[in-house]
Amino acid sequence: MSFLSRLEQQFRDPVIYWPAVALIAASTPMAFAPYYHFWLMPLLFGALIRLAELNPQRSVAGAYVFGFIAYACQFYWIHTALHDVSGLPNLYAVPAVLLFAAFLALYPMLAFKLWRKFNLPRWMNVGIALPLLWTLTEFARERLLTGFGWGAIGYSQITRDSPLAGFAPLGGIHLVTLATAFAGAWLVLFIDNESRLKKRIAPLCAVVALFIGGYVAQQTDFTRPDGSTSTVALAQGNIEQTLKWREDQIVPTIQRYYDQVSKTRADIVILPEAAIPQIMQDLPENVLRSFAEQAQSNGSSLAVGILKYTDDSRTDYENAVVNLSEYTNGEKPRIQSYAKSHLVPFGEYKPLRFITGPLYRLMDMPMSDMKKGAAGQPPLTMKNQKVAFNICYEDGFGDELIASAKQSTLLANVSNMGWYGDSNAMWQQLQQSQARAMELGRYMVRSTNNGATAILSPKGHIVAQSVPNTVTVLEGHIKGYTGETPYMEMGGSYPLIGLLALFAVMLYYVGRNNRRFGKSAQQRPTDGTSEPAAMSQWGDDDGLQADMDQEYLIEKDK
Repeated sequence: MSFLSRLEQQFRDPVIYWPAVALIAASTPMAFAPYYHFWLMPLLFGALIRLAELNPQRSVAGAYVFGFIAYACQFYWIHTALHDVSGLPNLYAVPAVLLFAAFLALYPMLAFKLWRKFNLPRWMNVGIALPLLWTLTEFARERLLTGFGWGAIGYSQITRDSPLAGFAPLGGIHLVTLATAFAGAWLVLFIDNESRLKKRIAPLCAVVALFIGGYVAQQTDFTRPDGSTSTVALAQGNIEQTLKWREDQIVPTIQRYYDQVSKTRADIVILPEAAIPQIMQDLPENVLRSFAEQAQSNGSSLAVGILKYTDDSRTDYENAVVNLSEYTNGEKPRIQSYAKSHLVPFGEYKPLRFITGPLYRLMDMPMSDMKKGAAGQPPLTMKNQKVAFNICYEDGFGDELIASAKQSTLLANVSNMGWYGDSNAMWQQLQQSQARAMELGRYMVRSTNNGATAILSPKGHIVAQSVPNTVTVLEGHIKGYTGETPYMEMGGSYPLIGLLALFAVMLYYVGRNNRRFGKSAQQRPTDGTSEPAAMSQWGDDDGLQADMDQEYLIEKDK
């Protein structure tokens, strides 16, 4: 028996298996921003696959434990918003965070549950079927029940150094997720394979081809400059969230942002999400006029994040960005605006009120019952740019930004990450913005309350970035871009996801036919021999795990 086989035998012991799964899951945050260890994610995903192969009867439960620990570690900052900022007692805040992680963990569990139903040769089961299923369930996680796509393994590759990032403009973040899953699965087939060289060449060549393909795509320009250039100024007010909506803080907050606007001569000036902490129509008339006149006297076009009443109501309000570029004194002001379309559940609107109502009474969470704006709103005209805005959480949904991006020359995100303190949340959102810039092939500028305020190139590179948790204005230059990436031309992720779903169904029926005609998948031998065992990838015998455990004990005695 080879050293690798002996080592793998140890991981069949539950005493070793479960801590190994937990360690893999707890390591996943290191693959994402702000650490950007992109190379780690394929290795972690591959390790999860191999542990599942060694423990087939524990694979589904193992995937759930992996998801639960990974998401709890990645999104710990939800506790900051609930407890530290909103004041929800830990008696409720801690279970709420754990319950959220427990819900998200259902998706990786589903991927592995479906995987067990495939009866295919190992190279197909591991190398094709599981990456497809993982990508499909990641897509479902982004869409169902308003969706939460944070932590998709594809985001780990959105960095200057990863070749797999090159797939973003080709098919969006889900194609990057698929490529990352392929890389992890094919590494398993390369490392944990029969000793004969010919069995290792194919997966190795596949991994190399994958990275070369991503690198070539990364060097390709799918969109092009339209000849326009602009200077931008992105305000970062650093208003503490616990003070933001207090009556005695409204005037100091307005004054801080006014001072920032008055000191810049940039062509385009953008204030962050809900920068002015009052509904627009309730403001004294001279406030917006003062901002507009100051910006105009500086030669700037100004956009301000603010809440505003809907056009047909004085009680319903929207999270909006208003363009003060054409605000004219003495006439009825013409104000272009963008209203947030994809709201944050439990933060900007209240689902399941009969359950969540008592919790809201325990929290200080103002302005948490908003109305959503229309889909596909046109860009706002600012100087010589057409700016497609999105607000905070919307930056996680690339498909929803395509319609406006097609009409735009510049992308802009305004956010308030003050809810999450000095946590990884702002950096994870920055990585999402990097993905959107790549998918849509345009500069992305980000104006945030406390970070991460940044200017991103169409390749997703960070051109300039402010120091987080400081009062500052980030200034820089951008170019207007035009054209469409292949991802935009497809209209989003649905063609890719539809194709993957069809392929997965075809593989399932191929495996079912194998079972019907007495054929079985070939599994890598577990006893150190060079001949494959004639058994299915998973086996239908409930005693399989017991047999494997018994084999492990025998080997251990030897």
